[in-house]
Amino acid sequence: MITLQQLNSIMPNARSKAGIFLPALNAAMAEFGITTPARQAAFLSQIGHESGQLLYVRELWAPTAAQLRYERDFSATWPPRVRTDRNQLAYDLGNSVAGDGSRYRGRGLIQITGRTNYAACGKALSLDLLAQPALLEQTINACRSAGWFWQSRGLNALADAGDQVAVTRRINGGTNGLADRQALFAVAQRVLA
Repeated sequence: MITLQQLNSIMPNARSKAGIFLPALNAAMAEFGITTPARQAAFLSQIGHESGQLLYVRELWAPTAAQLRYERDFSATWPPRVRTDRNQLAYDLGNSVAGDGSRYRGRGLIQITGRTNYAACGKALSLDLLAQPALLEQTINACRSAGWFWQSRGLNALADAGDQVAVTRRINGGTNGLADRQALFAVAQRVLA
C-alpha cells in the first residue's frame, strides 16, 4: 500500500484529490496485481499523466481535430479502406453510432476510450458503461477501470521489465506525453524505493 505522503510526493498537483483517491487506488492496485514498487511506480506515473495528476477523470472535449477522429464519418465509405481514413480510429474504437466519440470519450484515471473498451471494461467490472459511461468518473470506478486496463493489457510484465516506453505505447498507442510520464516515473521510483 502507498501512503498519502508518497502519493502527494509523486503527484504534487493532486493536492486534496490525493486523499480522495488514495483508498480506491490502493484497493485497485491490490485487485489487479499492481503490488510491487516497480509496478506501482509505472502505474502511478501513467495514471498521473493520463489524469493530470488526478485532476481529470473525463477527457476535456472541444472537440479537437484528434477527438473528431473518434467520431464515425457517415459521409465516407464504411468500413474505411485505408488506415489514414478519418473513420479508422472510430472503427478501431468500435464507435458506430453518431455521437459515440463524445459519449465514449476518455474516462477514468487511464482514460478508457471508445465503445468497445467501455463494453469490455463494463463487463469486467460489472458496470453498464454503455448505458452510463459517466460511471467511470466515480472515484472507485476511475481507479478500478485503470487497474482493469493495466491488467488486461499485460502491463505488469512490462513494468517488471522496466520498459516505460512500451508501457506508454500500450496505453497511448504512441509516445504522447512520454517525457512527463518518465519524469513522474523517476519520482515514483525514488519515493517507493
